[in-house]
Amino acid sequence: MKEQSKYVIIGNSTAAVAAIEGIRSVDQTGGILVIGDEKHFVYGRPLISYYLLGTTDAERMHYRPETFYEDNGVALRLGVRAAKIDPAHKEVTLSDGSKVGYEKLLVATGSRPFDPPMEGIESVPQRFHFMTMDDALALETVLASDKKVLIVGAGLIGLKCLEGIAARVESVAVVDLADHILPSILDKTGADMIQRTLEEHGATFYLSDSVSRFDGNTAHLKSGKEIPFDILVVAVGVRPNTELVKEAGGEVVRGIVTDECSRTSIPDVYAAGDCAESYDIATGTQRILALLPNAYFQGYCAGVNMAGGSERFDNAVAFNAIGFFGRHVLTAGAYTGEAYTEQTADTYKVLFVKDNLLKGFILIDLPERAGVYTAMLRSRTPLSEIDAESLKQSPGWNAFPEKMRKEHFAKEV
Repeated sequence: MKEQSKYVIIGNSTAAVAAIEGIRSVDQTGGILVIGDEKHFVYGRPLISYYLLGTTDAERMHYRPETFYEDNGVALRLGVRAAKIDPAHKEVTLSDGSKVGYEKLLVATGSRPFDPPMEGIESVPQRFHFMTMDDALALETVLASDKKVLIVGAGLIGLKCLEGIAARVESVAVVDLADHILPSILDKTGADMIQRTLEEHGATFYLSDSVSRFDGNTAHLKSGKEIPFDILVVAVGVRPNTELVKEAGGEVVRGIVTDECSRTSIPDVYAAGDCAESYDIATGTQRILALLPNAYFQGYCAGVNMAGGSERFDNAVAFNAIGFFGRHVLTAGAYTGEAYTEQTADTYKVLFVKDNLLKGFILIDLPERAGVYTAMLRSRTPLSEIDAESLKQSPGWNAFPEKMRKEHFAKEV
């Protein structure tokens, strides 16, 4: 006899937690089952670097209190993977062969590491990814003060790994094809500022370069350089886990296609998090926004609507808040239009304006400025209706007319 639950959630991270909270805001009693292939209590994935750094521990990484599942009447099936969705019979087949029936289903399967073809990578004895708690725990077992580490990828994942391990190993080298670090969120000026900080903590960068082949513990670069190493971390990128929905007949582009209510094209099936697309108001396109706040908003929206409520998430925007050795980087939106720039020896600000709207921003070591700018992005506030010049130089809520502050920014103020 198959297990049956009113609400079934595949995945056990931010989007799943948000969905549970969304469901319970409408339906306090309907059964909820969470299926997760990781065995850990739900944790903040961005914190795995701080776990290795030693500034947090496994308990403090919990995304919700220990009693969260019990308090919300949630049943758990952890350490097992969802293998197939059958929309006709409204059931999910699990990797252990069991089946679970649902009335409403949320797919929050996240993403997985992408490994580009690299000749000889099989000859590397100690190679790792850096996306999950299990990745961090596995990497921790081989870290030592006499070990040289090579990270392939100078994006968010690779550089957070660098921060977590730099003080625990002899050296860290980073290779990336781009001409500057963090190419998805920073321009070259901002990237150079952060790179200098990372170099001060012992990192060596090989940019505009790539690995042509591995020969055991030596990486041969296309430039002809050779890097000896003991430990390899591959952090080139990720791929969304869309296969369950695609094989069930759901619409998938790069991610799972959803509407503003987090519904997929399959009846009674929703999707949220890094596997799902959102409408990005800054670019005007449907795309994956693999960001923790976005995952929460999508998941909460899905949960409310699964339970029969009414919720929309139609103001998604890319937003990154990340730190490296005490330096704060905040970015959002799209880097298009006219750029307004301010730079000092320690800080950096770029605002991108187009069509009478703030389209995006980059802030380095100016964290107190982000709230107003993010609110402007999400609300699509016309610059002609506010004191735009004042906001460029010194953002504050007093730059907005009182009526607009109440209408658009009541939650943020």
